[in-house]
Amino acid sequence: MLSESSSFLKGVMLGSIFCALITMLGHVRIGHGNRMHHHEHHHLQAPNKEDILKISEDERMELSKSFRVYCIILVKPKDVSLWAAVKETWTKHCDKAEFFSSEHVKVFESINMDTNDMWLMMRKAYKYAFDKYRDQYNWFFLARPTTFAIIENLKYFLLKKDPSQPFYLGHTVKSGDLEYVGMEGGIVLSIESMKRLDSLLNIPEKCPEQGGMIWKISEDKQLAVCLKYAGVYAENAEDADGKDVFNTKSVGLSIKEAMTYHPNQVVEGCCSDMAVTFNGLTPNQMHVMMYGVYRLRAFGHIFNDAFVFLPPNGSEND
Repeated sequence: MLSESSSFLKGVMLGSIFCALITMLGHVRIGHGNRMHHHEHHHLQAPNKEDILKISEDERMELSKSFRVYCIILVKPKDVSLWAAVKETWTKHCDKAEFFSSEHVKVFESINMDTNDMWLMMRKAYKYAFDKYRDQYNWFFLARPTTFAIIENLKYFLLKKDPSQPFYLGHTVKSGDLEYVGMEGGIVLSIESMKRLDSLLNIPEKCPEQGGMIWKISEDKQLAVCLKYAGVYAENAEDADGKDVFNTKSVGLSIKEAMTYHPNQVVEGCCSDMAVTFNGLTPNQMHVMMYGVYRLRAFGHIFNDAFVFLPPNGSEND
């Protein structure tokens, strides 16, 4: 009996390993075969400034009012110092920002998701946001508490994008045949994508609450799998020069890398002028970024922006 049980367990383990290898090999083969097609198709660029200048002043004003971004920040009690920094800095520039926590936290107001699982937290947060705000906001931005976002740049990037179309964008990553938006740089969904996602959340075959049986996949990959069933595909966000605008690293680390690889063009080689996010920041760095982005001005330099986004009514937007 013991021998039979041992043989059975060995068989299960070998079978699982064989399935995993077949899956991984299949991913590699399919991924390489379609790489160029996906690379060309899934890249979106910011609008051209000259085209924006052609829009009348009244139309610009109407557009600036119509762009409403709801910000979702997923947090855990261990993130309390980052939580405080995010609350005091960039989230003031969202039209509305809410924090979704893994458990009840007394020191800050948040919506309790009552789970430590990041994928379940993400699902519940999206469900809550769609059910409550589907008629109030047309773009939904989700981020970690280590992310700093320049919401005005996000709105500018989205300016010529129709939220009634299924947009799912940020910094794309390829894993086998799956292309997904990495959570490190933040994830943007249009209201149409939110609608399609919501329709799948109660269909376990297409959007399960748990990951694969052999190993658990990350929440951003899980989201991509669900959205793929709804015909929504990840798209990389870039500026007019092809530089990423959703950054998965901090400014400091990006500059350090530019000094190594582009020593004669550190600023140009570092980051886009229209960057939307940076990630991996400490609370102190959040406040430094806030000062640099919204406070510091070089005397004598005039920035003729083609567009102005008015702050939300009643916000502490500075």
